[in-house]
Amino acid sequence: MREDKSKLLRSLTIDRSASKVERPKSRWLPISAAIVACVVVAFAAFAAFELRRQDQPKETTSQTAPQPASQSQAQQQPQQSATNGKAAGNLAASGYVVARRKATVAAEITGKVVEVFTDEGRTVTEGQVVARLDSVLAERDYELASSRVETADAAVAAITADLEDATRIMSRVQTLSQKNFATEADLTKAQARVGVLSAQLRQAQSQLETAKIDAKRSGSMLDKHQIRAPFAGVVIDRSAQPGEMISPMSVGGYTRTGICTIVDMDSIEIEVDVNEAFIGRVTPGGPVNAVLDAYPDWTIPASVIAIVPTANREKATVKVRIRFEKKDPRILPDMAVKVNFMREAKANDKANGSAGASAAN
Repeated sequence: MREDKSKLLRSLTIDRSASKVERPKSRWLPISAAIVACVVVAFAAFAAFELRRQDQPKETTSQTAPQPASQSQAQQQPQQSATNGKAAGNLAASGYVVARRKATVAAEITGKVVEVFTDEGRTVTEGQVVARLDSVLAERDYELASSRVETADAAVAAITADLEDATRIMSRVQTLSQKNFATEADLTKAQARVGVLSAQLRQAQSQLETAKIDAKRSGSMLDKHQIRAPFAGVVIDRSAQPGEMISPMSVGGYTRTGICTIVDMDSIEIEVDVNEAFIGRVTPGGPVNAVLDAYPDWTIPASVIAIVPTANREKATVKVRIRFEKKDPRILPDMAVKVNFMREAKANDKANGSAGASAAN
């Protein structure tokens, strides 16, 4: 029992050694917090000082180095011109170079290509033969028609001779009949022969005309075997080769419909689509600056030909035709081009020039 009581009393006693160990730790906490606060305040003061020291030279340089009045005016002038250009609102659009005269040359008949006399990049003249089809049968038909013409011509000549002879006989019979040396039957027979020969002559002449028409038609068909250029231009595509069949209508995958494609380079112009909200700023004859995508450093002078009087409902645009003031071999069909309509910009430049002249006076 005594041992249990002693253990209970010991458990109720206060341990002085533990409190002594913890007490020094609690003293150092406020001191460390104060030190950290002082370091933070010192760092903030140093940073503020550095910022003030860096701002002072900028202010002094800006104050001690004022720009001259002429230099400031020179800098203001480009800015004013740029703002004036923006205010002028040069209308820009993009489109393509197109040719007004462009044709795919084809034959009017079906036949086999024998020769092709042109190639891409070559210049052709109006009426020049660019290809020839197999014309053996056409030549035979033309020869046959020509022989029929000769036969009809010979028949006309023979009947004409018979008619002249019958006319002389009839005249002689009429003279003898007046002197009662020929009967009325002889005179009637002579007159009938003249009438029959006259009818035969008209028939022969009609057959001759028919033969001539047939021969002319055969000659035209023979000429169709030679395919000619409809106008002068440059060949940009050759689609047929010797030995291929060609036809004016597509009758299958193995029959072509064209020999080559010709472009008249003098008919080249620009077609652009302008938003219908800005079409009022485009006027026929107005100056335009065109820049090809292939030559971005080359500005080509141009002018508006016409505004096509219809709008595209899907794109809400209006087509505008533009001509080149000077033709150049570097300008090719289907090239992409960007244009600037310069009407308002020129008007502003003239206004600024007149204002400057009045101010100078």
